[in-house]
Amino acid sequence: MRGTRHPRLSYGHKLYMLAAIPLILSAAAIALVVAHQSRMLAEREIRGLEEQLIAAKKQELRNYVTQARNGFYFIYGGAAPDDAEAKRRVVQILAAMIYGEDGSFFVYTYDGMNLVSPRRTELIGQNLSGMRDSTGTPVTDRLIEIARQGSGYHSYLWPKPSTGEEAEMITFVMGFQDWQWAVGTGVWIDDVLATVAAARAEVEARIQRTFLYIGAITLTALLMVYASGLVLNIRERRLADAKLRELTQRVFEAQETERGRVARELHDSISQILVGVKYALDMAGRRVTQGDPRASEALDKGVSHLSTAINEVRRISRDLRPGVLDDLGLGPAIKALADDFRVRTGIETEFQTVVFRNRLDQPARIALYRIAQEALTNIERHSGADHVRIDLRGHRAGATLKVDDNGHGLGERGSGHGIGLRNMQERMDQLGGTLRILSSRSGTTIEAQIPLSHMLPPEQGNLSEERAQA
Repeated sequence: MRGTRHPRLSYGHKLYMLAAIPLILSAAAIALVVAHQSRMLAEREIRGLEEQLIAAKKQELRNYVTQARNGFYFIYGGAAPDDAEAKRRVVQILAAMIYGEDGSFFVYTYDGMNLVSPRRTELIGQNLSGMRDSTGTPVTDRLIEIARQGSGYHSYLWPKPSTGEEAEMITFVMGFQDWQWAVGTGVWIDDVLATVAAARAEVEARIQRTFLYIGAITLTALLMVYASGLVLNIRERRLADAKLRELTQRVFEAQETERGRVARELHDSISQILVGVKYALDMAGRRVTQGDPRASEALDKGVSHLSTAINEVRRISRDLRPGVLDDLGLGPAIKALADDFRVRTGIETEFQTVVFRNRLDQPARIALYRIAQEALTNIERHSGADHVRIDLRGHRAGATLKVDDNGHGLGERGSGHGIGLRNMQERMDQLGGTLRILSSRSGTTIEAQIPLSHMLPPEQGNLSEERAQA
């Protein structure tokens, strides 16, 4: 069964997401906090406005009832409780008190009989005890109860004369205890509710605009981040292309340098030796033809030259790619390199190693071998040292190669060592390792460390090979 292939994000996409996600989350959090705080503040203001408007309505109602009472108090104050004529006159006065488009007064007796209702005359003379509005709120009984207690306010739904539809009304009622009347008037607060609803709608509209502003700012910021990332990506690509071209050029130069070195080796050593072999063989041939007993001397000399050529070929081949590195491992390869360096240069060379618990992978072995080779080449050409110590060991962090010499340091060496040191650093960079160079007048230390990720677990039952692979 084939596994599902998931698209892999590029480095630029990851960088953009790393910058964009916190920005989006921050903008969302700010928008939510701003919306919550705005709603809380606006709700307090709206409640305050609603309370102020209703308080003004209530004060207006109280003033209406007070003025109405003052208008007929001269009759009520001097009349007896059973004065029917006085009651009739007061009823006429209250029935005529119609104000505004919907305003009027009402009168209920304490037993629920409606005496005055100029806006709804069909209710006059009816006993309205137990009447409730469409929501079940008591109307008549509650008004009479408030009137018995003196005066007060009551809210309920009542048909509005101008529209014929129910709307919330606030009523102020006052009790006339001698006649056992509940006299009052009401005002509809649908305009107050509409004002409050409009205010809440305005708040929601402001909050939505705030969300839009924050979204626009966030989008602008994201576009700026994207544009900046695009510019940086283009710049990094150009730098990477330039570095790649430079690296390619250096690879070509290294190849040409190596080819030139091999060509010089072949011309200066192999070619001359082979010429000497050919000359010795020609001489031996002529002496054999002439019967000269010295023919064997010429043959021996040609064989000697031929052995020298074979050794030179082996040396050049080992420099290009040491077979011992693949056959026996890094430790024996560097030991062979150190022995050859000691024999060739006469510089005392000491090699130490510790058996690895894990083996290095192929790229790491090659890199450490080349670093040791380059270090010895620099020592031979530039250091003036008479003692070199090479140490190779594995540890918990990986593997370390250290090359010490007692020369006069990098500061006084020729310019030829710069390319070699740069090649060492590039090899370590490719493997994720580190390269340290400590130089003074008393010597130089080159230390290359390979991370643990390049260590391979040992194969079971192959301990001898494991020791060799050190």
